[in-house]
Amino acid sequence: MMNRYIPLLQNTKMFSGIDPQEIDAMLSCLSAKIQKYDKGSYIIRTGEPVDALGMVLSGSVLIIKEDFWGNRSIISEILPGTIFAEAYACLPDMPIEASAVADSDAEIMFFDIRRILTVCTSACTFHTRLIQNLLAAISAKNVALTKKMEHLTRRTIRERLLSYLSAESLKYGCSTFEIPFNRQQLADYLSVDRSALSNEISKLQAEGIIVCKKNRFSMHKGKV
Repeated sequence: MMNRYIPLLQNTKMFSGIDPQEIDAMLSCLSAKIQKYDKGSYIIRTGEPVDALGMVLSGSVLIIKEDFWGNRSIISEILPGTIFAEAYACLPDMPIEASAVADSDAEIMFFDIRRILTVCTSACTFHTRLIQNLLAAISAKNVALTKKMEHLTRRTIRERLLSYLSAESLKYGCSTFEIPFNRQQLADYLSVDRSALSNEISKLQAEGIIVCKKNRFSMHKGKV
């Protein structure tokens, strides 16, 4: 059953530079297991201890924070081939401060963090490479969170939105691109009210600065 995921795993940051045959052997070494989740179900809840990191195999996962009243803020979207909960898995005494929720029907592969950080008795040839890849993935996540903070430090909804759209345009190297969020998710990601966000998008379109159709945006030069 695990074998059919090897082509996907081979193209992930976690298993970068590791041969398919080695990946196959390592899945058993790392106590990998697969679980399926329905859309909207919780994979990890805030406050739970975490001893395994997850990797999305299919579907997508949202990392969210919820306050006492149930207001939700989206931290990030996790797509196939990407890991999550790795930082808290490395800190088993610290309960996780965010929840992981299936944004669609999803399959998740879990890896025992202790098996990753401790070289096994069979001394896998690529175990050191795996640890290096994990550190690189954690570093990339930190960079992404830093970029999000750049958006959230902007004072107005307009400034937050344009900061985010500008970053997405630069990431894709194109003035027309699709974002991974629907309107409510984008509002949650930017920590703003959905109605106010929609009004700001309408204003920016009226001013000719952007063109928007659902989650597809086009940016135009102009006074902002």
